[in-house]
Order: sequence, then C-alpha cells, then structure tokens
Amino acid sequence: MDGPTFVETLRADNETALSRLGSSKSLYALTGGEMDAPSVRAAARDEAESAYVIFEEWAETESRDEAAALFAAVAETEERHRDEIESEGGDPDTDRPMYETLAGFDDAVERVAGLLARSVVAKETAAQMVGFFVGSAKTSSADTFRGIRGDFDDQTGEAARALDEICERDEDWERAESAANAVVQAAYDDYVETLESMGVKPKNVC
Repeated sequence: MDGPTFVETLRADNETALSRLGSSKSLYALTGGEMDAPSVRAAARDEAESAYVIFEEWAETESRDEAAALFAAVAETEERHRDEIESEGGDPDTDRPMYETLAGFDDAVERVAGLLARSVVAKETAAQMVGFFVGSAKTSSADTFRGIRGDFDDQTGEAARALDEICERDEDWERAESAANAVVQAAYDDYVETLESMGVKPKNVC
C-alpha cells in the first residue's frame, strides 16, 4: 500500500456514500433545509471552525513531527477558510458524528487517515457550495468556494504523503483504512439520519 493507492481505495470502497454526500441533498441536510446564501455560508463556516478546533489540538499534542506539521498546516488553512467565508456562523459543532469520530483518534496513523477522509468528504460538500453560488449568480462566493475545494485536494495529497512516512507495516495501513472508512461512514450516517428526520429519502439520491 502507498498513499495514492490508499486514496483510490478509500474512494472506491465508499463510492456510494461519497456520491450521495456530493449530491444537492448534502447542502439541504447541512443547512437544515435553509437553502439560502447566509445559511450555506454559516454552515460552511461552522464546518471550518469545527475542523480548526480538532486539528489545532492535534498539532499541539502530536509527538510525530510529520503528523504534527500536517495538522498545524491544515488548522491554519481551516482558520483561513473560516475567515474567507465571511459569515458569523454559530458555535463549532464538534458533536457531529464525523467530528466525534475524529476526536476519538489518539495516534498519528489514525489521525492522519481521519484528516484525509475528512478532506475527501469536505471536497464533495464544497463542490455543491460552488454550484449553489454559481446558480445564485454570486460569482465572488463561487470563486471563494472553488479555492476552498482546491485546498481540500491539497490536504488529501499532503495526508497521503504523510501516511507514506508514518505507515511502516501492513498493520499500520490497515488501521489507517479502518479510521478513514469510519470517518466517511460517520458523515454518511449523519447525512442519512438528518434527511430522514426531515422527511427526505436520501437513498433515492445518487
């Protein structure tokens, strides 16, 4: 196993979940059905803040230099995203299942794999936000989210390279796979449960 193969495998193993997380219903779930520009921006800002809180903490507590540097860089990027989105947002919702899952990781392999998976999921959501603002003829906001979407690609690549450095045995790659799949599954389960609570059938969405 290597980093690029890991990313390909993660996407292939979670193809259905990622496809649905990348559908228009993902924004509907994320905003609680409030499909307007302020609500989309607020949801995006809260996502960035939640990620910042976790990755900043990891950067301060991680003993592996490669992983700590990655966490610090991503925390800085998420802080910038938070500011670029230009929304007051709300309180960071670290109780959401994806972030609860991330918060439960305590070693470098699981944390880097979890960060990678979160970046893969977040790219799907960011792509929908680009589409939303394009459809709303808000060019500046669409450009902002295009930049954010590109940052998630960069994060995925950096995390894959970090896994190449810290995964020394087959067992490490297996733990990484388990952690990454758990993050995607947590995001998907949250998406399904949220839509079902709103009377929407998510499994009909692809």
